[in-house]
Amino acid sequence: MNQKTNVMRLLDGKKIDYKYHTYVDTDAISGIEVATVLGQDPKCVFKTLVTVGKSKQNYVFVVPVEKDLDLKKAAQSVGEKSVAMIKSKDLLGLTGYIHGGCSPIGMKKLLSTVIDISSENLETIIVSGGKIGYQVELTLDDLKKLVNFKLCDITD
Repeated sequence: MNQKTNVMRLLDGKKIDYKYHTYVDTDAISGIEVATVLGQDPKCVFKTLVTVGKSKQNYVFVVPVEKDLDLKKAAQSVGEKSVAMIKSKDLLGLTGYIHGGCSPIGMKKLLSTVIDISSENLETIIVSGGKIGYQVELTLDDLKKLVNFKLCDITD
């Protein structure tokens, strides 16, 4: 590997086992394309979505790349009347990550995080490594050591 991301350094620092996957990317590509390029099942590759609730609180939702976040279910899971995606331009300041490289691991601020319940039956999940072109694969138990999350049904 030519470089470690902050996500990988955090995992290494906590002595957490993970596999990394990289792909060469000229443009930000869809999660399904990432799964295909990596030769992975899209059910196991997750995207990290950042939202803002009616209360102005921010929330993180982690869902399989092949599914869409159900905003109603997402809002219910965090006790909000409604949630909306934050604007791309606000992502870096809030999380420290850019669109296409946002990871639930190592965000600037600890935000309430919900992972889709479909992850419960998977041995490992793959999330962004914190940079476009980098993905990390780990168990939910290991992810729990760095991210406080709950599991809910939050997809269409």
